Amino acid sequence: MKIIGIVTRKSKSLENHNINVLYNDVVNLVKKNKAIPIGLVLEEDYKELINICDGIIFQGGDDIEEIDLKALKYAYDLDIPVLGICLGMQEMGVLFNGHIEDIDNHKKELNFVHDIKIKTNSKLYDIFNTDVLKVNSRHKSVIKNTDLDIVATSEEGYIEAVEAANKKFFIGVQWHPESMICDEKQNKIFENFINYCK
Repeated sequence: MKIIGIVTRKSKSLENHNINVLYNDVVNLVKKNKAIPIGLVLEEDYKELINICDGIIFQGGDDIEEIDLKALKYAYDLDIPVLGICLGMQEMGVLFNGHIEDIDNHKKELNFVHDIKIKTNSKLYDIFNTDVLKVNSRHKSVIKNTDLDIVATSEEGYIEAVEAANKKFFIGVQWHPESMICDEKQNKIFENFINYCK
């Protein structure tokens, strides 16, 4: 079975201990697609951790970490498949000359918040086979500009997905497909990502 590394996010326990978090929704979709999820706590040995994985997921979170950017660049250079979700997508954008801008109207706890427009000449379009997709929205910031291909935008013009056309699978999405289990087609991005893993 394929091994999928999921980059953990720093958090605090109820007792205020430092912990690293994996989101169950992400773990469950990796398992659903018949792969083995493992949590990656990135430190200076990040290359060794990435080398044991067939693909890497940079999940959602709050703050961009410098070590995440190093690991992301390492995976990119080796053409290891990468799926970025929310903060993970923003880290991809920042790595390729983008910057973050805070917004205050996109954090909603609904499954379907707004439509996004997908470019037809993109891997993302090939995955969903549609140029309009209804998604959730739980982010407090957006990526502005990037040298990656911008392949989906919201109705307000915010970047909703990026990809690198020259890689096997290097795709980031601003929404949380792992949380939209009521919409079976959202699993397609996990299914395709895992299929591309070696």
